[in-house]
Amino acid sequence: MKFMVTWECHPDKRLDVMKYWVSLGRKGRADVGKGVRLIGRWHSSADYTGVAILFAKDAKDLYRYLGKWAPMMDLNVVPVLEDEESARVGRAVLADLKG
Repeated sequence: MKFMVTWECHPDKRLDVMKYWVSLGRKGRADVGKGVRLIGRWHSSADYTGVAILFAKDAKDLYRYLGKWAPMMDLNVVPVLEDEESARVGRAVLADLKG
């Protein structure tokens, strides 16, 4: 399942997050943990917010990865669908409403 994760760094942790983030290097930043695949991640460096799309078969794997960031930022996690997946769900909902 795909998840959209949005974040906002706690104001008192912004410099700590920045120092940690840049210290990870490219390989470290790409490591989202076992069972999780990074689809894409985008940052708004001006206000210390961002969004990532991640794939995980088991939400526990995703939450294990996010747990290391949770003390430094507010995280919001929601499951998301691609266009065709959303259209299939929409067709099913419309069929149910016709019922």
